[in-house]
Amino acid sequence: MADPVTARRGLMLILTSPSGAGKSTLTRQLLAEETDIALSVSVTTRARRKDEIDGVHYHFIDRPTFERMREANDLLEWAEVHGNCYGTPRRAVEEALSAGKDVLFDIDVAGVRQLAAMVREDMATVFLLPPSVAEQIARLKRRASDDEAAILKRLRTARDEIGHWADFDYILVNDDLGRAFAELKAILHAERLKQRRRPKLEALIAELGRDLDAVIANGVSGLPEAR
Repeated sequence: MADPVTARRGLMLILTSPSGAGKSTLTRQLLAEETDIALSVSVTTRARRKDEIDGVHYHFIDRPTFERMREANDLLEWAEVHGNCYGTPRRAVEEALSAGKDVLFDIDVAGVRQLAAMVREDMATVFLLPPSVAEQIARLKRRASDDEAAILKRLRTARDEIGHWADFDYILVNDDLGRAFAELKAILHAERLKQRRRPKLEALIAELGRDLDAVIANGVSGLPEAR
């Protein structure tokens, strides 16, 4: 009989936040410490930055290729953000879940809504908040990659995104990185144990039921020795 503890369907852990909440830092830490989860690599039409590797950070494609994938229903979700298109390839995710592997998603609110409409039972959604707007702006400035106009654009997007906080399973406030990371790991571990993700438990329950029926009918001596 398959091990009822480890035999399960994979989990889609969705981490979403407005810009400047610290999502990228938590994502890197989780992937470094948790060997049984992999990052979903999105496709994007955005230009590759100097420190990015194609196929690791994103699959960088042109817009016509992106549109063909979208029209062929090869994307689980897609969105256009700040003039660039992003999407999640369907096949890689479905293969991972079927193999019992967990997948971490770093996507926006619109992407979460699209995924929820298709694969909600496979998802656990986490919304990460900054402790204050002042700290959020400070973090964005420390990136030194956006000018003031770009920062304001991100803040306008953030104002809309925080209005959807109640749609998420979990809310984390990143006022202390260590605590936020511990809470994120606790969510992952708890979600892995949910009954619906462990279909092989049915075999264990059936075996326990048969053995209990035998004991009730024949006495304790009639039960086989423990394995």
